[in-house]
Amino acid sequence: MRTIIWFIYFWGYLLFSWPMLHKGLAAQKRGDNAVGDALAAKYVPHWAGRLLAMAGVTVTVTGRENIPAGRPCVFVANHRSYYDIPLMLTQLDAPHALVSKIEVSRIPLVRGWMRLLHCVFVDRGDARQSIQCLSQATENVRAGYSVTIFPEGTRYKGAEGGLGEFKGGAFRIATRAGAPLVPVVIHGSRAIMEDNGGWMKPAHVRIEILPPIETEGLDRQALKALPGRTEALIREKLAEG
Repeated sequence: MRTIIWFIYFWGYLLFSWPMLHKGLAAQKRGDNAVGDALAAKYVPHWAGRLLAMAGVTVTVTGRENIPAGRPCVFVANHRSYYDIPLMLTQLDAPHALVSKIEVSRIPLVRGWMRLLHCVFVDRGDARQSIQCLSQATENVRAGYSVTIFPEGTRYKGAEGGLGEFKGGAFRIATRAGAPLVPVVIHGSRAIMEDNGGWMKPAHVRIEILPPIETEGLDRQALKALPGRTEALIREKLAEG
């Protein structure tokens, strides 16, 4: 029953908020990002937060003080569950853009709110499109919009505490924009749904926001080592449990 009610709310809220979405997209099209930004900041975390609450999710967050104040940054997190998305939209300092797979851009209403958040959509089967997407994300960061990316590229389905190999896209966004990189560790999100055959059950999730890594001024060797360095930091925290 919890899962059924969740899906009813998921689509019901999107339909209810359609007038606000339409208003924001129209303003964004006119070049007035302030209206769309304000609407996304209000409605997206409310919607995502209710989705977490209806699934019975409780969250403990440590390290919010590590988020650089007043500066756009690139958040990189491990990826275990579809629920990592509402978690990242609600548990940081604000909802931020996501780098998402292109399939999400085909979901009605969801894609509109993601556009208001300045999300970008990657076609993993098209190398040229992927490069253009990452370039757009870089420009968004330079324009003042933080971005969240899951550098494994897909959900890790192994045992709890494991981690997939990090791809380089997130790190190129940060280094080209000269933005700080903020590692985020998500513990236990798979227990909400994926471990239950797709049915939602109450679960507790822990999120650790680690100190930022400055990317501006790094030499070539340090830039090359950045993905492995960040992956090691997150892997270590996951192993601690």
